Amino acid sequence: MPATLRRRGPSPYGSTAVLALLASVGLVGVIATVAWRFGVPAAVTAVAAIGTPTAVCALVLVRRRRRRPTIDRTARHLAGPRDLPAASARGAAAAAARLGARTSVPGVRIGRSVRGGRDVWASWEDMHMDIWGPRTGKTTTRAIPAVVEAPGAVVVTSNKRDIVDATRGVRERRGPVWVFDPQNQANEPASWWWDPLTFVGSSVVRATIAASLFAGANRGAHVRSDGYFEPAGQDLFAAVLLAASEAGLPVTAVLTWLRRPTDDTPARILRDAGHDVVAASVEAVSAGPVTQRAGVYGVASQIAAPLTAPEIARWVTPGEGRPRPQFRHTDFGAHDNGTIYLLSEETHKVAAPLILTLTTALAYQFEGRAIESSGGRLAVPAVFVLDEAANVCPWPELPSLYTHYGSRGIVMMTILQSWAQGVAVWGQTGMAAMWGAANVRVYGGGSADTGFLGDLAGMSPDFEPATHQVSWSAFDPFSRAATRSSRSEPVLDAAVLGSMPRGRAWAQVGGSAPILLRTVPWWEGPYADRIRDSIARYAPHPETGT
Repeated sequence: MPATLRRRGPSPYGSTAVLALLASVGLVGVIATVAWRFGVPAAVTAVAAIGTPTAVCALVLVRRRRRRPTIDRTARHLAGPRDLPAASARGAAAAAARLGARTSVPGVRIGRSVRGGRDVWASWEDMHMDIWGPRTGKTTTRAIPAVVEAPGAVVVTSNKRDIVDATRGVRERRGPVWVFDPQNQANEPASWWWDPLTFVGSSVVRATIAASLFAGANRGAHVRSDGYFEPAGQDLFAAVLLAASEAGLPVTAVLTWLRRPTDDTPARILRDAGHDVVAASVEAVSAGPVTQRAGVYGVASQIAAPLTAPEIARWVTPGEGRPRPQFRHTDFGAHDNGTIYLLSEETHKVAAPLILTLTTALAYQFEGRAIESSGGRLAVPAVFVLDEAANVCPWPELPSLYTHYGSRGIVMMTILQSWAQGVAVWGQTGMAAMWGAANVRVYGGGSADTGFLGDLAGMSPDFEPATHQVSWSAFDPFSRAATRSSRSEPVLDAAVLGSMPRGRAWAQVGGSAPILLRTVPWWEGPYADRIRDSIARYAPHPETGT
């Protein structure tokens, strides 16, 4: 236990009980003085006037001391509001003005400092990295407020419907809202569809990116693949995606071609479109030895497997019967008022490739628009709230995007349950790179990873508690020598951070010293009433089952 939380023995002035006793002694002195000067009746009046408020104050102090989490005692040794001027409302607003951001919101609210009770903000060029254990309040205190307070377009990923129910009604007042729900996480009907081939277009590079997203959605980027068949199968899948896009066919057309290794249709389409090199690669696989060809086509078929599920295909093909509106990521990225929710299951990640591809398409669209904008950034920031990112949106490219998307006005907030969860997707190097590139790092409790907690503790300042030592001479019992010294100890340690209660968060903003925050749930924020209305409208009602 760090020195800031450890008691080193009884202190005559440290306990509330002793303070109350001293207050009582002082009260007796006051009463005695009143009695001597004005008589007993006046003393009785003094007891009534002074004694009761004193007792009440003492009781309030005792209760307040009991209510406050133990970790709060470390706050005075960590950063305070004065140490983070850029993270104040005024500092964030000044940054927004400097960046030319057209918004009345100074930035993204992170929480409220335990020390000083001031709101702490991130600017519109800061990137966020959050680690919150299960049931620690990440959705109510981080994700939902970030969505409803965002000034521009918002992209949300999640594996639960609660964030959709809470924010959908609020965002509908800003602009169009889309819910992509292929695995029925929110009981959202497929009333619209999106064609992944609109991301591919006529670009070999885009086709290669889409194929890599499909291939890597259920495999960590750091995991080694087969030396030949997996890369070859991924290249083949990219080629048939490009062929389907050039022919104006639905994305599910690739399934037919991959079941027919000798079908030369994709190669002919690619040659007619001018992609001779890609066409030659498809022909080489088709003309290869039977065993080799079967292996390559087998891997490509596995990559395309999510498209075989009818409930998935329904969201990415126009279907038959009554026409449905088509979502176009280019149109969404051209405006500042849209909201899209991308939902997928946590365990059966069959929809993850489509979530990844659509997220990438949207990010690229906003990036392209930012590059063409004044100053190379979006005037109205776009916010990506990637809740449950490791499960729903295991985006291989994300660590590299953290290094420059902040300068584009594209704010990323990646929320994970643990450090290990991120390592499983991006590897130790990628996870460390993303954590290091984040301007805002938040830990909301609930972790049992002593290595990660130890790293957080090591980032906190040291505290030098005073120690006293008294010694006596064996030859002269009346002699005494007193010494005073100090030693450096950490303000926080892994044990304290691991047991941090709900309602508190460790945060580091802009490379400053860590600060202890009180998390602010949405019901304490400015959109509380609107969020309640949204929940009442969209959340399931147990009595009706709808």
